[in-house]
Amino acid sequence: MTKTFFDNYFDRVFNCTCSIDDNILINISSLIWRINKNGKKLIIAGNGGSAAMASHVAVDFTKAANIRAINFNEADLITCFANDYGYENWLTEGLRAYSDEGDLVILISSSGSSPNIINAANFCAEKSLKLVTLSGFASDNPLRKKGDFNLWANSSEYNVVEMTHHLWLLSIIDYLIEIHGIEK
Repeated sequence: MTKTFFDNYFDRVFNCTCSIDDNILINISSLIWRINKNGKKLIIAGNGGSAAMASHVAVDFTKAANIRAINFNEADLITCFANDYGYENWLTEGLRAYSDEGDLVILISSSGSSPNIINAANFCAEKSLKLVTLSGFASDNPLRKKGDFNLWANSSEYNVVEMTHHLWLLSIIDYLIEIHGIEK
């Protein structure tokens, strides 16, 4: 039997998703739990589909896992900061305005080379904010070197990378719910 487009597509998503070392996801989960126990928050951001994912994941962290999380998807916030500081700096300015010492930032970029995401990662280093990055495409993309944990999806297909990132983040949420007995 010949494989269909969908068979091949789902194989690519499955293989990319399963390429992660479970220990990395466990370590990120532990970091998130510590951040939460210390009364701090998660700040999750991306562009385009990654911004939509950041919004979804922030809500799930807050509602399902009882972990305070925010994202920056308000058009007025983005356009205000982009107008005043340039699009490449709007996210840095959002972090400057909303991050507190001890917070954890999660930055998502399929390419790993979006200037606003790279600048935000540099800001996190300057301010000693913990950082988890999610990227794809080139294995040597600039974002992949910036975080305390750097998750890389080995694909150059946007949807495969985005689905992989989404599944990794949702699996962390479900793992935290499971191991800490959080009632949904």
